[in-house]
Amino acid sequence: MTENEAAQPVLAVVGRPNVGKSTLVNRIIGRREAVVEDVPGVTRDRVTYDAVWRGRRFTVVDTGGWDPDAVGLAVAVSAQAEIAIAAADAVMFVVDNVVGATDADEAVIKVLRRTKKPVILAANKVDDERGEPDAAALWSLGLGQPHVVSALHGRGSGDLLDAILDALPETPSERFEEETGPRRVALLGRPNVGKSSLLNRLSGEARVLVDSVAGTTRDPVDSLVEVGGEIWKFVDTAGLRRRVSHASGAEYYSSLRTQSALDAAEVAVVLLDASEPISEQDQRVIGMVVEAGRALVLAFNKWDLVDEDRRPMLAKEIDRELARVAWAPRLNVSALTGRSVDKLAPALHTSLAGWETRIPTAKLNAWISDLIAATPPPVRGGKQPKVLFATQAGTRPPRFVLFTSGFLEAGYRRFIERRLREDFGFAGTPVEISVRVREKKQKS
Repeated sequence: MTENEAAQPVLAVVGRPNVGKSTLVNRIIGRREAVVEDVPGVTRDRVTYDAVWRGRRFTVVDTGGWDPDAVGLAVAVSAQAEIAIAAADAVMFVVDNVVGATDADEAVIKVLRRTKKPVILAANKVDDERGEPDAAALWSLGLGQPHVVSALHGRGSGDLLDAILDALPETPSERFEEETGPRRVALLGRPNVGKSSLLNRLSGEARVLVDSVAGTTRDPVDSLVEVGGEIWKFVDTAGLRRRVSHASGAEYYSSLRTQSALDAAEVAVVLLDASEPISEQDQRVIGMVVEAGRALVLAFNKWDLVDEDRRPMLAKEIDRELARVAWAPRLNVSALTGRSVDKLAPALHTSLAGWETRIPTAKLNAWISDLIAATPPPVRGGKQPKVLFATQAGTRPPRFVLFTSGFLEAGYRRFIERRLREDFGFAGTPVEISVRVREKKQKS
């Protein structure tokens, strides 16, 4: 452990099996690393991850489901959770809000009280407002305010992260250090769209096995390739046929390695077959990139096979199927003939520049004030919500937090994102906008 890592405060995440701890950990760290499956007992060991919120770093320890009455293997799992608590600066106790507090939860709480560590109570699986009244019953646990959250959808995650920072000791500031070495590019797409052929074309040699049979590539293959007069690190990956949870055997492990390659990349080039209709698999691969928060370039391969009849059909498909990523640079290329592959480097730079863009706080607040004066948010419950303050919480991808006097509708948040893109660019990158509603002070 380095000196900087040692200085980071530690948050232990504990709770009964299958209450959604690992899904919540993925939400907190902002990437999908903790293995999640809808059966209890998937996480068995203590697993640590680095997290950043509001420019502050901390370490998250994901633990196996803790059962005080455990037997067999579950005893060792519970022991790992107890060790994590002992080493932590604060503990997040996760309760399934749908099930409510159980006898097992009560037993864990007794242990937590003895540790005298700060405890954040997370009421998970509150996917909409209808679940909030049930969370009020958790006040009886004596752990303070239950923080309602949906690990699956992200609802309430910003407020939960704020509570975590309040409970942890002062954290070291995030350091934006200049990265050395070539930029990392993941080459993604469904089987047989020509990923390996494109990589061979870029490198000028047959580095990767190419076959007309889909699924030739199983393991990610790293290649240092010169594109646009500079060196890039490309990772050619196995084509993704279906969701990881639906895959089996070698395909399952190929899918996991593909996800790992995406997590390790800075920008993803998603290759689509321009000669065929945009498919559900194409949509799923693009969704993986957006969910991972990576910069994105869309490359339509096999353009040499696109005739005059196909082009207007493809244009309509792009408008209809890819509207959610209209911000991504698009290229029409041919790995076979080399058409427009020289335009890949400028597109990569465009997406990476958007991914790393930061707006100064003063400029952002002046902009949001003008925007809301011109187009106020919709009235909700007879009152007009106000945006009190805005800040950019991070980059790579750009993340914004709006502090408001009331809830902002999803449509209005999309409007803010659209105007952010119009006025500041952010080409080639997802943009995350979260809202934190300021609670009114009670009159004494």
